[in-house]
Amino acid sequence: MDFETDVFVSYAHIDDQALAEGQKGWISSFHRALEVRLGQLLGKTPRIFRDPKLSGNDCFEDRLVERLPRSALLVSVLSPRYVRSDWCTRELREFLLASERTGGWRVADKARVFKVVKTPIPLEQHPAELQKVLGYEFFTVEPQTGRPRELSQLAEPDAQRQYWARLDDLAHDISELLELLAATGSRAAVAGAERGFVYLAETTFEMQEKRDAVKREIQGQGFAVLPDRPLPLLAAECAAVARADLARCLLSVHLVGRSYGIVPEGTAESLVSLQNELAVERASHGGTDGFTRLLWLPPDLAPEDERQRRFLDHLRTDPRLGNGADLLETPFEDFKATLARRLAPPPPPRASATTGGRAAARTGGGAEEGDVRRVYLLCDQRDLAAIGTLESYLFDQGIEVVTPVFEGDEAQVRRDHEENLVLCDAALVYYGAGSELWLRQKLRELQKSAGYGRTAPLAAKAIYVAPPDGEAKRRLRTHEALVLTPEGAAFAPETLEPFLRLLHPPHPPQ
Repeated sequence: MDFETDVFVSYAHIDDQALAEGQKGWISSFHRALEVRLGQLLGKTPRIFRDPKLSGNDCFEDRLVERLPRSALLVSVLSPRYVRSDWCTRELREFLLASERTGGWRVADKARVFKVVKTPIPLEQHPAELQKVLGYEFFTVEPQTGRPRELSQLAEPDAQRQYWARLDDLAHDISELLELLAATGSRAAVAGAERGFVYLAETTFEMQEKRDAVKREIQGQGFAVLPDRPLPLLAAECAAVARADLARCLLSVHLVGRSYGIVPEGTAESLVSLQNELAVERASHGGTDGFTRLLWLPPDLAPEDERQRRFLDHLRTDPRLGNGADLLETPFEDFKATLARRLAPPPPPRASATTGGRAAARTGGGAEEGDVRRVYLLCDQRDLAAIGTLESYLFDQGIEVVTPVFEGDEAQVRRDHEENLVLCDAALVYYGAGSELWLRQKLRELQKSAGYGRTAPLAAKAIYVAPPDGEAKRRLRTHEALVLTPEGAAFAPETLEPFLRLLHPPHPPQ
């Protein structure tokens, strides 16, 4: 359907009163900024309507009822005055009624009403029609006092930055929905999820800005984000909604902060913890559809209370992490880079007819491409001198040995490590100076290789137990890798035979 108005802005007029003479009101500044940014995204000037003169003497039916059915979208700017205003809430109801005659108020799981929260209001005080609509929060909360502060174009630099980021998110979502409404028939039904759905778990308030950034990353890759409305605060209802959304997704992303957060009624678990458990449930019942989880904790995270400390300990030691889940405690930009690779994994290494798809390399000896297997020899930095004999032996067997990089930019070192996990054919962990915790970390990193873009399992995984001797090494047993223990302290080539047999399996008879 053709609309005369792209966006109808519904607001309380007291919210456009300037705090100082000569300044624009908050709504007027918001209107202009949205018009400019939306025009940049659409490539044309959007038709945004806002009535600056409406008062109790105006005839509601004459001025608005005729315009609302011809409006594609409604932006409701919520504030204490808005929710108490009969005029504002009537605009909302009239738009919803009119939308039923113009294609419905939801299109491809997207609501045609956008909720901008200018001033925080308890959810139960929002108009009932908006309580299940995700909002764009144009405020922040001071951590020391808990007092909300509105974001504006005239605030201090950090608040200005957050204002423009929220407005950009809103403009992007509006432009996508306007383009979706312009589509026709079956195309409109699927345009909202070009590549599928990703579950981006709701989080605590201090993580909201990072969640918004992750949402932009996911949407930029062509995925739709669920949940697309606030989760209910009754535990049973919350679980039902989240479970249904997770069933539509092949990936869930969880950002965990220092706060325990909201606890839905009917449970002792926080909303963050509840969503994590539902994602674990989805993974265990997902069959072979490839559902995976990605969890992120900021480095050096200091929990605010005992409940959150226990939850963090549980996440770090959860044995279910190895089952299609990755827990990252990295800088945020590194986490986003990992997420980007998960959403758009790099192409597999070029295959050759002789390797059946193995990564290929050339050696200094002139071996043909495809003839060489790569082994990633992981070790503690203190073992670099000790691995020399082992490294030389593997090289003499025609194996290209790749060792970790320990010096340089932290992000570059990590990227090199992740690329090695993707490109190498096998992994050999040299368990020498490293502690038992170090070994566990390396085994977890091997498990995460699929999350970095690896498309085939490692041909072989092994742990070479080296000096110094210790109780942890003597009782080492694991199903995750071969355990190779030489008889004495000296390097013993025969110890590597089980590993080499997996790396070079015998050819079947012709």
